[in-house]
Amino acid sequence: MRPSMTRPARRTRRPAKASKCACSPSLRPRQPRLLHSMSKSAFILYLFVLLATPASALAQELKKIRLGYPSLAFTQSHIWVAKEEGLFKKYGLDVDPVFLRGGQVATQALAAGDPPIVNVGTVVQANLTGYNLVLVAAVEDRYYQIVFARPGTTGLEQLKGNKLGISGFGSATHYAALILLKHLNLEPNKDVALVPAGPDAERMGAMVAGKIDFSFFNMSTAPVARRMGFIELLQIADLGVEVQGNGLATSRAYIKSNRDTVKAALKGYIEAIHFIYANKTGAQRTFAKYMRTNDPEVLEYSYQSYVKTIPKKPYFTLKGIQFILDMLAP
Repeated sequence: MRPSMTRPARRTRRPAKASKCACSPSLRPRQPRLLHSMSKSAFILYLFVLLATPASALAQELKKIRLGYPSLAFTQSHIWVAKEEGLFKKYGLDVDPVFLRGGQVATQALAAGDPPIVNVGTVVQANLTGYNLVLVAAVEDRYYQIVFARPGTTGLEQLKGNKLGISGFGSATHYAALILLKHLNLEPNKDVALVPAGPDAERMGAMVAGKIDFSFFNMSTAPVARRMGFIELLQIADLGVEVQGNGLATSRAYIKSNRDTVKAALKGYIEAIHFIYANKTGAQRTFAKYMRTNDPEVLEYSYQSYVKTIPKKPYFTLKGIQFILDMLAP
């Protein structure tokens, strides 16, 4: 008789724990694929940021540089706005804007290399006296100075025999004076004394004190001059003379050894022009800071003057350059 054999008891499967998914494999969450998809999206975003960021800003830390401007007028605002709105930083520059007292001081500082880049309107004239400077952008094809006189003056015919205040010899106001005197058939320092009297605010003080009889004020300070009782006589631009005015300038030596820096400054400068056109509130906020005024009339007049006179494309005027050459020819 064969011994009886007992079958081993079948193992019963334990029910799945509630914490684990009891659904079919096809319905289980695909976490690895989701994570892979997220990584792919992040990588695409990284590439987008990488491509959108200027190469100069990625390749190096911000380069510190001083940029000069010779007046507190809106015509200098491209440097201010590019600084305040981070447009220079966008292209790898940490800019320190420096106020230089008038075009003559600005030109001399530029020639000496500190600051190495300046917004100034007398580059052509400076080169005729032996400097070696170059314009890389230009934002004026007229001189927009306005002629004012002391109270009681009736007209420009009274200019003869009196004193005409300018910011300094070699400045934009100096050349505006030469244009004015030529228009009136008067000779400088013979018929009219040209008196260097500093920036606009100082010339106003000189007129109040009777040290000068006539002077030029830019469109940013013109509202103040009117309120002070000075007599507005003529805007130089109304004479129809096309002349190369303010623009971004440097020396030939500096641009030769620092080409990328000059290009970065130029890019920020140009973007500032378009920012000002598109953002009145932001532009006026920066105007107020650098022009040192919260006068709403001055800020509004300055902004409206800007959009009427400053071109969106900072090209040179060959006709304006030729006019300077002809005017200063011996």
